[in-house]
Formats: sequence, C-alpha cells, structure tokens
Amino acid sequence: MSLKNVAIIKYNAGNIRSVLFALERLGVSAVVTDDHAIIRQASHVIFPGVGAANSAMPYLRERGLDALMKSLQQPFLGICLGMQLMCRHSEEGDTPCLGIFDIGVKRFPAVEEHGQRLKTPHMGWNQLYNLRSPLMQGLHEGDFVYFVHSYYAEAADACVATCRYGLPFSASLHRDNFYGVQFHTEKSAAVGEKILQNFLAL
Repeated sequence: MSLKNVAIIKYNAGNIRSVLFALERLGVSAVVTDDHAIIRQASHVIFPGVGAANSAMPYLRERGLDALMKSLQQPFLGICLGMQLMCRHSEEGDTPCLGIFDIGVKRFPAVEEHGQRLKTPHMGWNQLYNLRSPLMQGLHEGDFVYFVHSYYAEAADACVATCRYGLPFSASLHRDNFYGVQFHTEKSAAVGEKILQNFLAL
C-alpha cells in the first residue's frame, strides 16, 4: 500500500488531519490538497469532512472542486459530510450538492425508540447491516462503527450498508468508482481500518 498515491481533498471542513493520520498508520503517505492536477493524478481520492453542507458547497464551487470531483475516474471515498455532499440535496441550509448519488439528505426527526427519545446528533457506536460492497469485504453483519451526524442519507438503490437510528438510513453508498461512508472510518478501530484497506486495494 505504500506505493499508493492518495489525495485528500482540502476544503473548509474539519477532521481531515485525523484521516491523514489513519492512513499513516496503514503505511500510506497522503497529500492534503485542493490542487486540481495533483487530485487528477492521484491513484485514490478521499473526501472527508466534519461541518455544514451549506458552507462547504459554496467553497467547493468557488474553487471548481465540485466539477472536478464529479469528473474523476479513480476510486473516490467520501467520509461523513463528504458522503452527504456527494448526494443530490441536503436539508442542511436547503443545499444543492454534487449529485453523484441521486439521494436526499435529511435531518433526523424527533423519534422515540424503546421508550426513549433519540438525541440528535446520532453519536457513538452503531451496527452495520446489509453489507454488499467491495468496501465491506471481510466485515460481518452487525459490526460496529463510529458515527457523529445530525443528517442522514435516505436508503436507496446505491445503499451498500445500512444502519438504524430511529429509522433505517444509508451507512454506505456506492456507484461506479464512487464510494461513501456516513461513519468515521478513522475513529472506527479495526473495522474502520479494514474499510480503508479495502478502499486502497481497489
């Protein structure tokens, strides 16, 4: 894996450094960049992020990163906010997004489960089900990963792993060379590490 040429897209969202450190633990040196040429030449591209859709999308458009990302042919992984921005639209600030996945992103409703009101954001460890992606190779139904999010991608055809928090939602998406995970791979211990390894092996 040390021969991989990985680009992490630099934009106005947090948590990018923790992804960089997670790759370093796997022996992979990645570059954090918004340089179009470097991103195009990368073997793999990662689009992480913690933040708000309605501030991230204008930033991406101003720098032409929105059109660039949609044109990429190499394996591409969106993490957390990154996956949400790959969808068609987010209720967060009524924001049009990249449209790589024809899916809407919605805010978790106020619901109760097992007699308790569920808090927003959905934060902590939760289980994955209905795994059907090369990204999930070697994982098992019910494996735990770490989530922090107030908005979710609806379950749809592109969904390749589901989770439940009051309602079922897409924990992972896949179409062509584009992959997304709602959870934080870099905070999901051995399961997250395995998913990153699977992505780098694509």
